[in-house]
This record gives sequence, C-alpha cells and structure tokens, in this order.
Amino acid sequence: MTFSFFTAEAELLTPTDAARSLWSADQMHGVAVSGAMARAIEMSVPRDDLRPARYTLDMFRPATMSPFTIDTTVVREGRRICLVDAVLVQDGEPKVRASAIFLKPSEDPDGEVWRPTDDPTAPDGVPVLTAPTIPWFASDEPWSQDFSEHQNAGRKQTWQHGVPVVAGEEPTPFQAVASIADATTMACNWGSKGVQYINTDITLSLSRLPRTAELGLRGERWSGHDGIAVGVATVYDRDGVIGQSMVTSLSNALRTVDFQQHDFNEDGTRTSRV
Repeated sequence: MTFSFFTAEAELLTPTDAARSLWSADQMHGVAVSGAMARAIEMSVPRDDLRPARYTLDMFRPATMSPFTIDTTVVREGRRICLVDAVLVQDGEPKVRASAIFLKPSEDPDGEVWRPTDDPTAPDGVPVLTAPTIPWFASDEPWSQDFSEHQNAGRKQTWQHGVPVVAGEEPTPFQAVASIADATTMACNWGSKGVQYINTDITLSLSRLPRTAELGLRGERWSGHDGIAVGVATVYDRDGVIGQSMVTSLSNALRTVDFQQHDFNEDGTRTSRV
C-alpha cells in the first residue's frame, strides 16, 4: 500500500494529497469522500450477515482538505434489512451525507427474468490489478492508461483497483466499489473538451459485492439539458455485472478538468502536460 486517501487518529480523518481534487486545490475529490463515507457506514453495521445493496451519497457542500469526522446512525435494523445514515462534518459544518441499505442474502427464485446480452467483461490485455495503479480507460481508442488518448466523445469504460481509504488498511470490496463509483462521471461526463460537469451525488445499486477491489465501469446512458446532466454506468468485475451507478451533475465548464493538461504518475501523484 504505497498511498491512501486519509490518515486516521481515532475518529478524525485527515486528507492526504491523493484526496485532492482537480477541480480545486483545497477540495477533496468524490472518490476519496465516497470511500470515507462507505468505510464509516460499513463499520457501523451491527451484524455481519448483511451486505450493502444500495448506497447514496449527496455532496451538497465542497469538502475541503481539512480534517473531518463522520457521524453515523443506524436508522433501522430488521431481520433482513439495515438502514444506515452518515454525515461528514468539517469545521463544525455538515458537508456530505450518505445512506445505505444492507440486506440479508437468501436464495434466488426459480422464475426467469429479462437480462441484457451485451454485458461488459474485463478488458483483454490489462493485467490483473492487485494494488492501486493509474486507472485504465477505453473509448474510441483502445484500453490504455494515457488519459489524453480518451479525451473524445466516445463511449467510455474504466478499469481500476480501489485505493486504501485509510493508511494501513486494505480497502474492503464495499469501500472499493463505493469510491470507484464516483468515476461514473469519467465514464459518462468526460467528452472531447474534458470533464465539464461536476457530479453532486452518487447512487450505487449492487446485487453482490465485487470479488476483489478490482472492478470496472461502462457508460450506458447520458442525458443533459440546461446545464444539468444524468449519467448511468454498469458496474462489473472479472466475474460479471454486479450492479449500476448513477450520477447527477452540474455544468462546471469554467473549471473544466482537461486531461490534455493533467496526467498522473505511477504512484498516483499528479503531473502537468504543459
């Protein structure tokens, strides 16, 4: 584990540079925020026979690069369901909220239901990822880790490994998929001039957890009107589709993230192309 999004001292989390957003130097990106919220929620679930099935994150104020805490509440615990709420508090002010439904697995019924026949699969030629690395992308161009090659209007896919949320901790499958779900904006909002929409939320629905912290997203649908956009992506791992993610976004063209200018080193640190 060469890097993480946060260091922890009791309940206080302090962002590392890996949590810094490209939108603003004093703002955390959604991948880090979502990972922290998923970790707090997961730690608060009172039983281990339940698994996350729906996770929603609302980023209603920018979370800065300052230390913060997360307050969690078990709203209801039943025989087959548990609902948990969480709020990220920074400088005495709520910045982000999340909720998750955990369900108890059982047996599938024997009836048949419709399902698509063009599910995405793990990319050929990409090695098995056992640790965080620069994300892989495919678009009108084939799979590569060169962001500039994929700054086009083509349909996007990404394949990546979850980053440790807290230093010294392995990312759990839920932490990995909840944090990578923020990359739905990369699968859906990234176009020919960069990422010009900033997502305000994440909704992640899962029929199962990923087998490992390695997984992918494929953009499925995008619609945009009057500066508001909605993007939906399929979530999958090496064994198949596990759910879907959706983001709602606002136009942020004055602070476009242009990957003709930004790049990343192998250790996750950022560099400039100009």
